Amino acid sequence: MARLRIGSRGSQLALWQAHHISALLRARGYEVEIEIIHTTGDKITEVALAKVGTKGMFTKEIEEALAAGRVDLAVHSLKDLPTELPKGFEIAAITERQDPRDAFCSVHHANFQDLPKGAHVGTSSLRRQAQLKAIRPDLEIHPLRGNVDTRLRKLEQGEYDAVILAVAGLKRLGKTQLIKQIIPADVMCPAAGQGALGIEIREGDAKIRDLLKFLDDPKARAATSCERALLNSLGGGCQVPIGAFAEMRDGKLHLESIVADPDGSKVLRDSRDGTDPEQLGNDAGAALLARGGDKILEAVYGRGLATLPQP
Repeated sequence: MARLRIGSRGSQLALWQAHHISALLRARGYEVEIEIIHTTGDKITEVALAKVGTKGMFTKEIEEALAAGRVDLAVHSLKDLPTELPKGFEIAAITERQDPRDAFCSVHHANFQDLPKGAHVGTSSLRRQAQLKAIRPDLEIHPLRGNVDTRLRKLEQGEYDAVILAVAGLKRLGKTQLIKQIIPADVMCPAAGQGALGIEIREGDAKIRDLLKFLDDPKARAATSCERALLNSLGGGCQVPIGAFAEMRDGKLHLESIVADPDGSKVLRDSRDGTDPEQLGNDAGAALLARGGDKILEAVYGRGLATLPQP
């Protein structure tokens, strides 16, 4: 049987994901090793992600290891993978998706509607910030970096009244005790690809692709391909105020998407159905741009809240 080497970031969640894929591969009889690779995003911890803006900040060094043949595959949170991969790489599998929604975590409050006026909420996501401010403009939103344990510890120590985190990551790590509310997708539209894992390999590596084929989930691939097409059509990376959530409804793919001003003053929403995932995402993106999404995103970049995607 083949010996497979997995490249992964060193965070607790990234390693959970790598070990999860490793266990599935070992169950098929493969020998598996995991190599921890430190990325740019792991090294820059004191700056809000949206202001860093390095394309592939959580993937570049791992891709370099792939290209050099040090590892055979890389396990990523799909939302961290740029919508356009660098030349020489492909996504061999998108795994069965966990809950893509966001979680409201707090020690003392049941949901974000119950937060007192001027409460302090931690998140480094402009997408989450914009949607929270649209409903509760009185809230004080503060940058929040670090791994899941660090974020929850800051919450428990009283630095924040609440923090917003992805449900999938909390469930994978068994850190659900402070989840007080799973926020409905129509209230807080998730990030494109949230909850799914993307398995990246060298482009054209047919042998590895065939070995990983069993990990590919058709429903997850269709939904996330739609979401990523929308994100790509808007020219956005994972740190801009764009949300996308696709799911099958009555035999068709349904896509909910948003573009929002970070201060919550303007939230553009689109809702549509289709059968071709990428076409659906592209159509929704074009509609949002035509309705003023282009001006919102230009203003976001112009105010330095996020950096322009790099080629």
